[in-house]
Amino acid sequence: METPVQTDPVPPSGGWRQVLRRPALLVAAVALAIVLAQWFDTRQQVGELQEELARRLGEGETLAKEGRTLARQSQETLAALQAKVGVLEAKLAETQSQAVALEAMYQEISSTRDERLLAEVEQAVVIAMQQLQFAGNVEAALIALQGAEARLVRAVQPQFLPVRKLIARDIERLKGTPGANISGLSLKIESVVAAVDGLPLAYEQRPKAETAKPAAAKPASVDYWRDLGADLWRELRQLVRIERIDQGDPALLSPNQSFFLRENLKLRLLNARLALLQRDGKVFREEVRQSRELLDRYFDGRAKPVQAAQATLKTLAATDVSFDLPGLAETLTALRNLKFPRDRVAGPGR
Repeated sequence: METPVQTDPVPPSGGWRQVLRRPALLVAAVALAIVLAQWFDTRQQVGELQEELARRLGEGETLAKEGRTLARQSQETLAALQAKVGVLEAKLAETQSQAVALEAMYQEISSTRDERLLAEVEQAVVIAMQQLQFAGNVEAALIALQGAEARLVRAVQPQFLPVRKLIARDIERLKGTPGANISGLSLKIESVVAAVDGLPLAYEQRPKAETAKPAAAKPASVDYWRDLGADLWRELRQLVRIERIDQGDPALLSPNQSFFLRENLKLRLLNARLALLQRDGKVFREEVRQSRELLDRYFDGRAKPVQAAQATLKTLAATDVSFDLPGLAETLTALRNLKFPRDRVAGPGR
């Protein structure tokens, strides 16, 4: 006989309650629930992370593409900038070389211009010295010095200031010179020299002719013979005249002597002019005195040209021409001292 298999008895429907009453089963159930909840939460988070990662990866790829594009553009821009910088450097080098050449040209032109200016000023000062030494012409010397000063003023160079001060001092000294009218005195002497040939000599003078007085209106009844007698008496009076001569008998001169007299007077006047230019007051006064004596002795003092010449010589005799004109040697030395260092500097380079 077969043995009947024993089976566990089925718990009654109220068994779950018994199970729940077991702590181990309860803890296992709670742990299982927690694990399941964490698993679902973790799965959800992982899904979200995957989505976020996919999104981030997409954005990163987009950014990478944009970065590569920007990098390529930057490289192209950098290459273009490098090319431009190379062109600019080449232009800068060319500009620098041109600037150096221009600076050298400017220095050369400036040096040449200053040398030319100094040469012109030196020439003007030399002309002024010649006018003072050989001609005594203060006006011409003033004009030359004022022209030199104007050139230095237009140059506006500080190194020329000492020379400008010296020239300005010389101008003031010349303006204060008492003999600044030498040219005027010389012209007066020239006017007398030019008039000598036309001056009448004393022995050539003639008595003044009496001018007939206009006849008054007479009545028609005046006797004809009375008028005739008056006319005859007037003509007879013209035959003999008596006049007074204030000086001694005028010297009678032949034509040749008259010529040499006039030439001698001219020489006296020219010597006076030369003494005037040389500022030799003693010789000047002596020549003027002798010229006046020749005029008074041999020429007709009643003639207006002779009187004018005598008045001119009287004015010249009262003029003091023995004065010292200021020298310009100091100014000329300063100019040459300023010019010679430039020549020495420019000499080795040339």
